[in-house]
Amino acid sequence: MKNLKWILCACLIVSIASCGYQFEGSGFINKDVKSVAVRILNNKSSETGAGIVFTNALIQEILQKTETRVVDESMASAFLEGSITAITFATLSRSTTESVLERRIWATTNLKLINRDGELIWSVSNFPSHEDYKVSPDKITDEHNKKAAVDKIAVRSAEKLISKLMNNF
Repeated sequence: MKNLKWILCACLIVSIASCGYQFEGSGFINKDVKSVAVRILNNKSSETGAGIVFTNALIQEILQKTETRVVDESMASAFLEGSITAITFATLSRSTTESVLERRIWATTNLKLINRDGELIWSVSNFPSHEDYKVSPDKITDEHNKKAAVDKIAVRSAEKLISKLMNNF
C-alpha cells in the first residue's frame, strides 16, 4: 500500500510537469532561417518616423517570440524587408460638425522575407492594422495620443505578421 502511494504521487508529479504547455511562437520564423537581418521599413506614408517604429516592433517581436537571431546583414541567412504603404486617418465621432472627438488610424504594410540569393521565401501585401485614439484640443496632447496609437499599431502589426510568417500563411 505504501508503494502504491509513492507510485501515484510520482505519476501525479510527472503528469503535472509534462502537461504539454508551451509558449506560443517558439521556433524559428522559417525552418531554413536561423538568423535574419531586419532592414528598416520604407516609409511611404506622411507619418514621420513610422518606418523606424514599425521596424523596431518587428525586431522586438522576433527577439521575444522566436528562436531566430536578429543579426547584421553580413551574418544573416535571410532578410526581412518591406514598406509602410499608407497611414490614413478617419473620423469616428464628433461633438459638432467641426469638432472631432475620436479618430481611427489605419496602417498598411508590405513585408517579405528573402534569402541570401534574393529568392522570395514569404511575403504579405497590403496588411492592414488600425487603432483608435481620442482627439484633444491641446495640440501637444493630441500629437502624443496620435503617436501612442501609431506605436500600438506597429506592435500589433508585428505580432500578427511574425505569427503569420511562422505559420507560413
